[in-house]
Amino acid sequence: MSSRFDGLQLRNWRHETRPDGVEVIAFDREGQSVNSFSQEALRELGLMVERLAMDPPRGVVFHSAKERGFIAGADLNEFQKFDANGTTADAIRRGQQVFERIARLPCPTVAAIHGFCMGGGTELSLACRYRVASNDASTRIGLPEVKLGIFPGWGGSVRLPRLVGAPAAFDLMLTGRTVSASAARAMGLVDKVADPAVLVDTAADLALRGSVRPFKQRALASLTNLWPTRQLLAPQMAKQVARKAPKAHYPAPYALIESWRRPGPFSSTSAQLDSERRGVVAMSATPTARNLIRVYFLQERLKSLGTGNSGIRNVHVIGAGVMGGDIAAWSAYKGFEVTLQDREQRFIDGALSRSADLFAKRVKDDAKRPQVAARLKGDLAGDGIANADLVIEAIIENPEAKRALYADVEPRMKDGALLTTNTSSIPLDELREHVRNPARFAGLHYFNPVALMPLVELIHHDTMDASTQQRLAAFCKALDKLPVPVAGTPGFLVNRVLFPYLLEAARALSEGIPGPVLDKAATRFGMPMGPIELIDTVGLDVAAGVGAELAPFLGLEIPAALSAPPEAGKRGKKDGQGLYAWKDGKAIKPEVPSGYQVPADLEDRLILPLVNEAVACLHEGVVADADLLDAGVIFGTGFAPFRGGPIQYVRETGVDALLARLKALQATHGDRFAPRPGWDALR
Repeated sequence: MSSRFDGLQLRNWRHETRPDGVEVIAFDREGQSVNSFSQEALRELGLMVERLAMDPPRGVVFHSAKERGFIAGADLNEFQKFDANGTTADAIRRGQQVFERIARLPCPTVAAIHGFCMGGGTELSLACRYRVASNDASTRIGLPEVKLGIFPGWGGSVRLPRLVGAPAAFDLMLTGRTVSASAARAMGLVDKVADPAVLVDTAADLALRGSVRPFKQRALASLTNLWPTRQLLAPQMAKQVARKAPKAHYPAPYALIESWRRPGPFSSTSAQLDSERRGVVAMSATPTARNLIRVYFLQERLKSLGTGNSGIRNVHVIGAGVMGGDIAAWSAYKGFEVTLQDREQRFIDGALSRSADLFAKRVKDDAKRPQVAARLKGDLAGDGIANADLVIEAIIENPEAKRALYADVEPRMKDGALLTTNTSSIPLDELREHVRNPARFAGLHYFNPVALMPLVELIHHDTMDASTQQRLAAFCKALDKLPVPVAGTPGFLVNRVLFPYLLEAARALSEGIPGPVLDKAATRFGMPMGPIELIDTVGLDVAAGVGAELAPFLGLEIPAALSAPPEAGKRGKKDGQGLYAWKDGKAIKPEVPSGYQVPADLEDRLILPLVNEAVACLHEGVVADADLLDAGVIFGTGFAPFRGGPIQYVRETGVDALLARLKALQATHGDRFAPRPGWDALR
């Protein structure tokens, strides 16, 4: 039987004509487990669309032949090559042309979406006349390009505002957030929601029967895209973006708004697509986009470390403080059976109360929440140790206390179980000498708050078995955390590079530089939070403990604010009082004196100690390579993602330029700014 696609060499697409006359086209990218748009796949799709235009069927349904997801978006590996070769404009134009031809087909077109639908996948669906999404929990739809320093460039920024109205469209595009099928239906992004088993049938039926969108949705979409409305809304959107993302650091959201605002009152779709294309091409060449795309690949590398089966089902956590309790709660939320032990029941009760808050926020289905909560059990006697595949110790930062605990716990553990410590700074060599089975002992260092911070340092030592690291990396992946393998030296990676930064901020504070000035200097550089606010958030007690461990190792002097444990009730955010006063979880920062002159070298004074220590960590092999170091520091400290990490910052700024600035600080402020070993290797 002949087909309208006869003669086409299709490696990435499959097709079938249904008895009802609807053509079903399945994306099945060759050699990949997940669909993403390569230029070859786009070219093939373009050829198919040409045939559809010449010989229109009764309808067309686009769906995915992959088990996992609809389409992840464009192939970012190719995108990086376009940037390097100067061919980004051609690639953007090709995608726009193919999707515009789909939009102009004379027959009804429907996207049948199951699983993730991101970027170019969402833009394909927007080019269709209708959209159907599966009601599966895995179905999420979004346009996350702004997180990569660009914005939708295959017609998405033109079509989405027309479909759902500008306010809802820009809420999606400017945040990069994703929505469920039901939320997409409510906002008009999809026309129907269906069970996965009947998704294609529902889409084919929609193609044949059609659907009329509610008048209110159509009116809102039309009115919010009129030229006068665009001129009114665009400045308001830009002002809202400025509260979170400075234009100098993150230009893409502003370029997106401008590309939508700019076209004239009677501009054609072609003119609007041209405005979109020019904006995306300009953004793709910025250092921000290049670094954010690099950060995406760093994240994918960390995810790839967690392949395989962890063999972990039951987890026992010892220590029900903030960290231990939150580790236990997050593990239960992610599907593990967890027992939580402490020396007194009241500590366990406090952790269980906090876990209820986490489950209330994260588990939206009221009927499922008790089932999740039941996976976390208090265990004062430690009976869960015997059944645990993984024991996580999260008690106080005291080597003697930890060693005494291991002596008690290890004899009760079953064969093959792993023992880990959540220590934030104690060298593993100090701890593993007193462990019976060091091959199955490691560090598993989480960051506070556990529910929000993506990184876990996977700390190894010279007698640890390789399978231990593999199992723990797989466990981290199951928790939706990013594992970075680091050596078990003092402070490991994140605390070691962060400590000189916080120490210098505390010293500057003691010299009379106001805390808000210090915080502003850091956030202006691109840090997510200022150092004084961060010390309070971490807790002065924790900071003092890390300082006692790290200062002798790094040869640094500790200022008074961090030289001893804080007074009772003054540990920072958790007590409502620290270096700042705190109210309702927010710091109350004092007013800066009028006319205060900020020291010219303040930004360097704060940031360069961190960069200097990162260079030393790379030199000493704390991590295997520069990419892992940058990934660890970005995901562990929030170090300005648009700068690509401390080592990337060195490469972009220049070794000689930064060495000159360090030596100037050394001359002014002292030898703590002397360049650390390793700079020459980065030339």
